[in-house]
Formats: sequence, C-alpha cells, structure tokens
Amino acid sequence: MKLEEIKEIAKQHDIKVGKLKKADLVKAIQAAEGNDTCFDSGKASKCGQAECLWRADCN
Repeated sequence: MKLEEIKEIAKQHDIKVGKLKKADLVKAIQAAEGNDTCFDSGKASKCGQAECLWRADCN
C-alpha cells in the first residue's frame, strides 16, 4: 500500500501523521483499531492473519 493511502487511513483514526515512517503509521493504525502492533516485526509467516490489510507489505 502506498504511503499516501496509509496517511488517509491514519487521518480517519485521528492519528497525527507528521513525519512518521510507514511502519510507525501502520502500527499506530493497528493500535487505534485494537489490533496487535505486529507490522514489520518479522512475524508475518506465523501471525495467521491472512486477511490483514497490511499483509502484502509486512515482513
């Protein structure tokens, strides 16, 4: 997902985008949604969240 799309989602959750990096924005969105902040944590192959919005970009 492109950074601009992520920024839009962040704004919908009232997250101040500022100069946050992509991974930090995704983690902030995950937290705002009440999900585990697992993006880019190296757990993608074992997280079991195949339908996750961030799956394609996750490691």
